[in-house]
Amino acid sequence: MKETDMILQMAQENNGTITTAMVTEAGISRGNLKYLTDTGKLERSGRGVYVLPEIWEDELFAVQNRFKRGIFSCDTALFLWNMTDRTPNKFCMTFPAAYNLTSVKKENIRCSQVIDRLYEVGLTETKTPAHNTVRVYNRERTLCDILKKSNQIDIQLITQAFKEYTTLPDKNIALLSDYSKLFRVSEKVRSYLEVLL
Repeated sequence: MKETDMILQMAQENNGTITTAMVTEAGISRGNLKYLTDTGKLERSGRGVYVLPEIWEDELFAVQNRFKRGIFSCDTALFLWNMTDRTPNKFCMTFPAAYNLTSVKKENIRCSQVIDRLYEVGLTETKTPAHNTVRVYNRERTLCDILKKSNQIDIQLITQAFKEYTTLPDKNIALLSDYSKLFRVSEKVRSYLEVLL
């Protein structure tokens, strides 16, 4: 099988998306991506991200591939966890405190930065609506994050998120309680849970 055919097959098996990193890991020359783009068999979706022409671009996947240190958070995480019916008009990502945000802000992304010891707390992965895997904070961390920024986030969004959370069969109230202490929002978390549970 030719290398270009192998790339197209890999893209097919990955929901129509292929990255430069995936091609390199497979031991295939990256020049094949340029050839496939030039001949219209792939479209460049973002830096290092390519999609088959018949596939809708997965913006969430493309953004995270571009900014690998970014973790989806706040309302974007709520959207990924199906805890809101609102599609975010701007993606929200969290980065380590020392990360340079200049290029991220140019992409119209709402950015947060946290100290290193809190950066990976609650980090997990989930699927985008296009079935690609992205890094996101878990539900419990996300609830604490939106309460921490409650002056910037619509109260109805927060209320809906807590309502959705309390109906989940796999909710982890003990973990939520631990995180609420860590992020100093335990009083706010308690007041929502007392009403809903």
